[in-house]
Amino acid sequence: MPDPQTDVIVVGAGLAGLAAACHLRGRGHQVTLVERDAGPGGRAGRSRRAGYTFDTGPTVMTMPDLLDDALRAVGTSVADSVPMRVLDPAYRATFHDGSTIHVRHGQEAMRDEIRRTCGSVDAAAYDGFVAWLRELYAVEMPHFIDRNFDSVADMLSEPRAVARLLRLGPLRRLGPLIRDRFQDPRLHRLFTFQAMYAGLPPESALAIYAVITYMDTVEGVHFPEGGMGAIPVAMAAAAERAGVQVRYDAEVTRVLRTPTGAVSGVELADGERLHAPVVVCTLDLPVAYERLLPDLRPPRAVRHGTYSPSAVVWHVGTRSPVPEHVAHHNIHFGEQWNAAFDALLRRKQLMPDPSRLVTVPSVTEPSLAAPGGSTLYVLEPVPNLDGGQDWDQMAGPMREGLHGFLETHGYPTDVVAEELWTPADWQRIGHAHGTPFALAHTVAQTGPLRPSNLEKRVPGLVFAGSSTIPGVGVPMVLVSGKLAADRVDALAAAGSRAR
Repeated sequence: MPDPQTDVIVVGAGLAGLAAACHLRGRGHQVTLVERDAGPGGRAGRSRRAGYTFDTGPTVMTMPDLLDDALRAVGTSVADSVPMRVLDPAYRATFHDGSTIHVRHGQEAMRDEIRRTCGSVDAAAYDGFVAWLRELYAVEMPHFIDRNFDSVADMLSEPRAVARLLRLGPLRRLGPLIRDRFQDPRLHRLFTFQAMYAGLPPESALAIYAVITYMDTVEGVHFPEGGMGAIPVAMAAAAERAGVQVRYDAEVTRVLRTPTGAVSGVELADGERLHAPVVVCTLDLPVAYERLLPDLRPPRAVRHGTYSPSAVVWHVGTRSPVPEHVAHHNIHFGEQWNAAFDALLRRKQLMPDPSRLVTVPSVTEPSLAAPGGSTLYVLEPVPNLDGGQDWDQMAGPMREGLHGFLETHGYPTDVVAEELWTPADWQRIGHAHGTPFALAHTVAQTGPLRPSNLEKRVPGLVFAGSSTIPGVGVPMVLVSGKLAADRVDALAAAGSRAR
């Protein structure tokens, strides 16, 4: 029988699970949150070595209002629980010709930066671009992102929103659209690279994904006091204060079901059973079906879908500081562009001329490094495990290549502490196909075509996280937790009507 003290069990204390727990508790549900690890975080994890703190998950924080929604559900706020500062510049972008463009915070500042680096024509085009992005976001977020779908027909239930979206040209290809607006090829890269977050080539991604460009270029990039790892810690603390029961070091091995197939709780690795009529599962969907629901055939997109590329991430603690011109986030664009993405996405090979991200959180938060040193996060996109690369063999050469890259670009290389994460490591901690970016946002894997967050064959089972709607990235997984809570409310309402 269900535990009268718990009506929802949330599996996983990553950002999606924490958001779900906060929203559910705020709506009056009795929630138990169960986490395999010793603390909160999930993909937004943290590691400490020799006085250096490595945030092993996402490094770019946008749309803090979505986090604020979850925290306010349990009686607090971003300002009170995890204060943030705006990064300006959001990015320092460098190009193969040695030039640099800073992505400045604020429309006027960015227009001036474009005028200084690219000329008056492109500067004049920027205001119209921002207006288009704002309207795109205003239509997409409430009607097509922050919303549960049961079918494709649901997308057509608001014809005015659909008509408004279609007027914005969402089905155009992003590359040509940006070229129509701006002359400088550096801006073409700067305003399209965000498609990679969705697992798509910037040139051919649909224009609807320019909403990601809006989130960081227009709304701005933020950084929490204490680093990105402070976010899940703050969410977990707020949830516990509000009455959520949190169980760490508790790995779920099975979803329990009644004889009729409905959820009745979960079983832990030590054999303990926790009972509740609803379970919100935030595991990567292929892993959830394989480990917790082995008798169920996963949805087709889970079995045969297109998975995003992966990444090698080298976490580095150096004895020396970075040069003064280095920003918090630094993008180093390679000379090749379309050819590099063709190799990565179509041929599943290493990029011949990779673009790389170097995040230096100690620029903003010196406490994340040992005194006088720097903490660096160096990311190179690579194929997921479907590419067939042997990462046991390739890890060493990749590390040496990234070390040479840092040296060439003037970063300190006197390494004191380090961790190298490859697709094999992502798979080891539960990311299907060795990618932390889950299913790519292809047309066939977007909106109602993405795996549903409601498993209708198991009444009471709801999903949240990157593999389901709305998708990948910190803003999207926070929304996914809220959408899961909406599903739970609908199930509760249906149960009340049935009684």
